[in-house]
Amino acid sequence: MGFEGEKREEEGVTMANDFFWSYTDEPHASRRRQILSQYPQIKQLFGPDPFAFLKISGVVLLQLWTATFLHDATWPKILIVAYFFGSFLNHNLFLAIHELSHNLAFSTPVYNRWLGIFANLPIGVPMSVTFQKYHLEHHRFQGVDGIDMDIPSLTEAHVVKNVLAKSLWVILQLFFYAFRPLFLKPKPPGVWEFVNFTIQLSLDGAIVYLWGWKSLAYLILSTFVGGGMHPMAGHFISEHYVFKPEQETYSYYGPLNLMTWSVGYHNEHHDFPRIPGSKLYKVKEIAPEYYENLDSYKSWSQVIYMYIMDRTVGPFSRMKRKLSTKANKSE
Repeated sequence: MGFEGEKREEEGVTMANDFFWSYTDEPHASRRRQILSQYPQIKQLFGPDPFAFLKISGVVLLQLWTATFLHDATWPKILIVAYFFGSFLNHNLFLAIHELSHNLAFSTPVYNRWLGIFANLPIGVPMSVTFQKYHLEHHRFQGVDGIDMDIPSLTEAHVVKNVLAKSLWVILQLFFYAFRPLFLKPKPPGVWEFVNFTIQLSLDGAIVYLWGWKSLAYLILSTFVGGGMHPMAGHFISEHYVFKPEQETYSYYGPLNLMTWSVGYHNEHHDFPRIPGSKLYKVKEIAPEYYENLDSYKSWSQVIYMYIMDRTVGPFSRMKRKLSTKANKSE
């Protein structure tokens, strides 16, 4: 892989001053071809997860019930339950929406879209339809300048330069993740965004009308704290932030995969986005030689700590490339 990254010396510490620029295509398409040529049986893993609907429905109903249960709770209790319980449920649903963006619950795409809108309900803010638009571009054009909105903006990268700024950025990273594409690469909303928006706000209004503002606040807080300084939110950083210049995608093989649709198997996911999370571990079992030599993580909390405390790492620690003249598709 060819790459460049400009750095500067400041108080004896090498600080990133530019993104890592790659002059090769993203690695997943070529690795997918190699693996399939050697292990064609992996194609048998392609297709929807037959239990996705049941898993999503259980989490949605449990979280909505919890919100109604807390309708007259004290604010400290709401915050505690939101951080230690609701955050895990809402982050699980966010990653369920990620799974549905790849049509991995039903063979018919429109059913996945409806289920995504349903999974969106406890999150409190309409996002499932818009997320799919940008996320599929992240797969097709990984790291491509101006297209992949998973990469921080230049403003973020220039401002977030020290421990305090990085700590605040981690706490607010869900806001950056959500609003970055709306400012840098806005897409005109369509009918499905309107449906998502209408159903979500109708549910929010019904919760406030029937159980009060505390119930809705619990859902919003669960989303906010679950996407910030939280163990599950470590995947936002672990997936593509470059701690080793020769590698741009990293997997996580820790226990939180059980609650996150195995999104930690991120190299495997980018290599085979048509395989549901429940089967991604089988890719590594079938073709271990392609993954065992790659750097990986066992703790998302440790990733967050390393990101904040390592003065050489920050929003600039991402691989970027110019748009290739060749089709770059991972779907």
